[in-house]
Amino acid sequence: MSTIFTKIINGEIPSYKIAEDEKFYAFLDLFPLAKGHTLVIPKEEVDYIYDFDEVTYMGLQAFARKIALALDKAIPCKKVGVAVLGLEVPHAHIHLVPMQSEADINFKNPKKKFTPDEFEEIRKTIVDQL
Repeated sequence: MSTIFTKIINGEIPSYKIAEDEKFYAFLDLFPLAKGHTLVIPKEEVDYIYDFDEVTYMGLQAFARKIALALDKAIPCKKVGVAVLGLEVPHAHIHLVPMQSEADINFKNPKKKFTPDEFEEIRKTIVDQL
């Protein structure tokens, strides 16, 4: 059985894709903590991030870094926060959240709401910085 993230990778569920290569995929979180909140996932369906071999783990981190640098340029913020939680979807993933303060990466905060046009504008702004 595929996770929701595998269905996104396979195009079965639409996403606001930021970047993709042969091993990794980045897209906007549809329930964001902040404008530009992006999820970075491996295409390989593994539940726990530390179960990856070192090469895949380091590749995921390098891919996430590339996305975080683009986010930092595209979205006004003090820093891009990083969180690896992974309890809600059994597919390893990294949250990249543009922050003004540490409180911005509190997952108990109300989620931001954007229209499809706003999501697309945010997506394009980030992609332009890659």
